[in-house]
Amino acid sequence: MSIIGPNPDTTYPIKDYCKLVFLKNFVKAKNITIGDYTYFDDRRYGPDHFEEYNILYNYDFSKVKLIIGKFCAIAAETRFLMTGDHKLDAISTYPFPIFGHGWENAFNVYDLPVKGDIVVGHDVWFGYDSLIMNGVTIGNGAIIAARAVVVKDVPAYSIVAGNPAKVVKMRFEEKVIERLQKIAWWDWPMEKINQNLKLICNLDVDQLEAAGNYPK
Repeated sequence: MSIIGPNPDTTYPIKDYCKLVFLKNFVKAKNITIGDYTYFDDRRYGPDHFEEYNILYNYDFSKVKLIIGKFCAIAAETRFLMTGDHKLDAISTYPFPIFGHGWENAFNVYDLPVKGDIVVGHDVWFGYDSLIMNGVTIGNGAIIAARAVVVKDVPAYSIVAGNPAKVVKMRFEEKVIERLQKIAWWDWPMEKINQNLKLICNLDVDQLEAAGNYPK
C-alpha cells in the first residue's frame, strides 16, 4: 500500500490555506522539539509569530525545554510559558541582573527558579486560548479545554478545564487507557497507520489492538 496523507515535512499541509502549519517545520529554537503532524491553526493572526506570541519568556538563558509529541492539535492563542519565575528567596522579586549595566552582579541570572520542562505526549488537543505553565507533563490523548490554565500534570486520556485546570472527565476507563498506551498507534509506521485509519478514528479498541498485534 502506498503512503497517503500529507508530507510531515511540509510547512503548509492544506492546499491554499496558510493559517495552519506543521509546527516542526516552523519552530527554530533549539530547546523546542515538535513531533510529526502536530499542527497549529490560527485563522485570525496566522502562525508566522508562533515562537514570539505563543512561546512566552523563552530567554537565551532559559533552562526549560518544550517537547511536544506527534499528531497534536494546537488551537489559536494556545501559549506555553517557558520561564518568567522570579526569585523568591530574597526581599525583592525584581530581576535586576537581566538589565545589565552593573546589575548583573546582583545574583546569577541562571539561578532564577524554574519548575522544569514542558513535556506533551502524542495526540493531545489544545483548545483555544489555553495556557500551559513550565514544569507540566501532559499525557497522551489528553484534551485541554478552551482557556484552561494548566499548572500541574495532566493524566493520559483525561479532559481538563478551568483555572487552575482540573480533570473533569476521563475519556476512557482505566483498563482501556492502559491498552491504548500500549498500542501507541502514533509510533506505528505511516503505512500501518494508513491501513488502520478507520480504526484509529473509531472506538473499537479490540480491533485496533489486534491490528497492532498486542495481546488483550
